[in-house]
Formats: sequence, C-alpha cells, structure tokens
Amino acid sequence: MTTSPFVTLNDGNTIPQLGYGVWRVEDKVAEEVVGKAFEVGYRHIDTARIYGNEEGVGRAIAASGLDRDELFITTKVWNADQGYESTIAAFEASMERLGLETLDLYLIHWLQPKQGKYVDTWKALIELQKRGRVKSIGVCNFTKEALQELIDETGVTPVLNQVETHPYFNQADLRAFEAEHNILHESWSPLGSGEGLLEDPQLKEIAAKYDGATPAQVVLAWHLALGNIVIPKSVTESRIAENWKALDLTLSDEDVQAITAMDKGPEGRIAADPAVSDFQ
Repeated sequence: MTTSPFVTLNDGNTIPQLGYGVWRVEDKVAEEVVGKAFEVGYRHIDTARIYGNEEGVGRAIAASGLDRDELFITTKVWNADQGYESTIAAFEASMERLGLETLDLYLIHWLQPKQGKYVDTWKALIELQKRGRVKSIGVCNFTKEALQELIDETGVTPVLNQVETHPYFNQADLRAFEAEHNILHESWSPLGSGEGLLEDPQLKEIAAKYDGATPAQVVLAWHLALGNIVIPKSVTESRIAENWKALDLTLSDEDVQAITAMDKGPEGRIAADPAVSDFQ
C-alpha cells in the first residue's frame, strides 16, 4: 500500500503530508467515509468542532482496528470557544466526542481579530501541550502579523498554519514568511471551489502529459512539490482513492512553476479574508 511521506514539525513531531479533510461531511456519513479513507491508506484525518462530525470520526477510529500510533488526528477550537478557560473546556469536549485521550494536533480555527482572544487561546493550547494532552499545536487562517504576535507574546511558534491555498491563490508571501519561521504550510480547499479550477484548460493540458493523471491529482502533486501539507475532502469513494494516488505523481519543475504562475492574488481567494473576518 502507498504511504504518505512525513514532514517534520518544528517541535520534532512528524505529520503525514497528505491527509483527509472532513469539512461539510455529515456526522452520520463521517464514520463510513473516514473508514474508506483508512482502507485506501490515509492515516491523517483533519476535523473540527464546528464541522459537527467529531463523533463520526471517533467511531471510524474505533472501528478501524488501527493502532493509535499509526494515526494523526487534528481538530480545532471554534471561534465562539476562544479564550483561555473556554478553550480548555472546548478541547475536553472535542476529545470526548473523538473518544481519544491524546490529540496529535490542535489548532485555533480562525484569527478573529476583532474578538482579540487569539493570544489567550494560544496560551491555552500551550498549556494543553505541557499537560501532554496534545502533541503539537498550530493555527488556521492566521496572517503574518498575527503569527508574529503569537511568537512575540509567548515564545512558542505554531507548528503550522492551515489556510486556503490552491493554484489560483497560492499564498506565496505568507508561505515565505512561514518558511523563515519554520512554520509548515497546510492547504485547505486545495482543489479550489466546485469544478472551476479543475476545468482549467492549462491544468488539463499538464495532466495530459502524465499517463492517466487527472487535474485533481496534478493539483495535489503540485501542493506536495511545494512542501505543503494538504487535506483534500471528498465523500465519493473513487475520488478518495484518486486523490491518494496523487502520491504516485511527480511533476516536472517546469510544470510546478507553470501551476504556481496561475496565481490570481487576492482575486483568487474563495473564502473569507481572515485579516478582517469575525464570525461565530
């Protein structure tokens, strides 16, 4: 069975570079599709409290028969739970739903700049790591400035920043900052939104160079080539397997550069801008 390469976090732990995301997967469906992902070879599962499917993920873990040490499980503290004490409580509730004693990675889900609680929330994650409940801690949807603030205020650098990243919005400036600070870059919405990106004629042309490759596999191979951690989501069994097979595809440097050049800057962004977005 093909296995994902691992990348090393700045705390010395490792994470499978290709994972399986469960955003917008209903809880009653999560057990089945995560189980299918395990069968294909995925060992890194990314969920969140707000997804409402931690229990389903937990059932899949329990039913998998896999050793806990084989798995890398991520969940996230939601915006409404930010703050020191509320984050500790939210973590314990997530762990109960997942049926786990320890977590591989806990993330702050959004920056929430107007709420202004992210430093206290980060201190709670540091405490959970000190207690041995979480192996690694990081963030999602953080700007360069907010990452620097966490480092300056606590002396603890997030292991990664999970943000919207795809060929139309490749986050080059943010990725450069992260690289300078030994923060890994994790891509959500890695295949863009809907079928738009995957129907791009340039991507189809590149895919045609590689025997049997699909545009989705080409995009995932591009993420991997850049060193991004990537967590594609699908509830379709064939797509789950197709995405995993991107591990067998190695793009030429020329094609990596061509896909990188598809960037549209801020116009390519699909979701909210974390620098200004506050929502519960």
